[in-house]
Amino acid sequence: MNDTAHALGAARTLWELVARRAALTPDRPVLLQDDRALTFGELRDRAERVAAGLYGMGVRPGTVVAWQLPTRIETALLSFALARLGVVQSPVIPFYRDREVGFALRESGAEFFAVPGLWRGFDHTAMAVRLGARGVFEAYGTLPDGDPAVLPPPPADGTTVRWIYWTSGTTSDPKGVLHTDRSLIAGGSCLAHALHLSADDVGSMAFPYAHIAGPDYTVMLLLYGFPAVMFEQFALPDALEAYRKHGVTVAGGSTAFYSMFLAEQRKRPGEKVIPSLRLLAGGGAPKPPEVYRAVVRDMGVQLTHGYGMTEVPMITMGSPDDTEENLATTEGRPPEGMEIRIVDGEVRLRGEAVCQGYLDPAQTAEAFDAGGFLRTGDLGFLKPSGHLVLTGRLKDVIIRKGENISAKEIEDLLAAHPAVGDVAVIGLPDVERGERVCAVLEQPPGAEVLTLDAVTAHLRDAGLSVHKLPEQLEVVDALPRNETLRKVLKYRLRERFGGGGG
Repeated sequence: MNDTAHALGAARTLWELVARRAALTPDRPVLLQDDRALTFGELRDRAERVAAGLYGMGVRPGTVVAWQLPTRIETALLSFALARLGVVQSPVIPFYRDREVGFALRESGAEFFAVPGLWRGFDHTAMAVRLGARGVFEAYGTLPDGDPAVLPPPPADGTTVRWIYWTSGTTSDPKGVLHTDRSLIAGGSCLAHALHLSADDVGSMAFPYAHIAGPDYTVMLLLYGFPAVMFEQFALPDALEAYRKHGVTVAGGSTAFYSMFLAEQRKRPGEKVIPSLRLLAGGGAPKPPEVYRAVVRDMGVQLTHGYGMTEVPMITMGSPDDTEENLATTEGRPPEGMEIRIVDGEVRLRGEAVCQGYLDPAQTAEAFDAGGFLRTGDLGFLKPSGHLVLTGRLKDVIIRKGENISAKEIEDLLAAHPAVGDVAVIGLPDVERGERVCAVLEQPPGAEVLTLDAVTAHLRDAGLSVHKLPEQLEVVDALPRNETLRKVLKYRLRERFGGGGG
């Protein structure tokens, strides 16, 4: 991290970070969308006016404000206006509906709720009214406005809980995750430090801004002073025009995004699908080594993958100067200040980027061990170089006839098969074995339909032990995913295929 970025990273609050960056490079762009551009100076000035408008509506420091808004410049302005006021923000993914939104509003005690109105055919205002939400206002194209002279001083304490994020649906019930400005700054600093970016780069936000990756990524822009293109609706190949128009150098999101870019590149062999692109980066879901190798080989760009979660937005990150082996097979290294401890195979974490716990105190007590380390539920080990290798999740360990089997090991091997588009391996109840191994596959268009015999033959050839071979194969049109980083929802697969365990 350069000296300027390092100094900015010491900011106590997100608003202090905005103000410092605006003073340094007020005329440089920070957010690009369609034909619009917002500079760092405009981000500071317009966010203050929005904060004054909110203050006129009765929003005060400490007020809980929920917002369910798409990835737009206006959303970033509203969020930073709320940060200027020192409120408690509760971002909600815009694809969530009555059950999840009602849960978030009730649990957070939100006193105001910002919605986009009618968006992508769904009436969010009507849903808010239906749920009995308080202080509902629309914040899609028009934002509150006022004179910043009415505002109280900005918050000075960065360690107060001012963010409630919601776990993104890989389990059936979300949890309210408590963050501070400093924990979000620490997470974004980790990302910025690892990627070795500069003011000449152009990033992209193809994920929901309401995801924990929103502030994670925006902190990186503020630290290094470069812009990112925002995508309200991301789909390929339609989004490629914006990547080319703005000269995006860094793209990504998660493994599903890498695969989408790769599919587009393979339609045009010998021609770079995004000429300016030099780096794909992301995290949030496992990355099979073959995906790394395919991106480097077919797209001619580097791929760095990291490890994060709603509770800790950035834990480790691959770096462009890592070895090919480490980039392919590890999640990168932690930054200074992130402690990783492996206890009985489980990855546990302590550091400034770790959340303060959950809205439910019982969940908090269960999540942290006696040493103050967060129990991630992920399994892995540290290499002598400090790189972290994830081997699966505690709940993804399949216990077949008393033997532990890693779902991720089988998934990585199957991902290398040319007739496999994506794969999830799950354990299903079985009277005889305790659990049986089930592989659920997506296949690319035109691929020959795979059979269980073909799958097991491939795994045998790859050297997988016989006792780990799948005993059930299911081919689906599409794996169920969440709407944030497109993570596979394995609990839904267990519900769908869990019968017949005799």
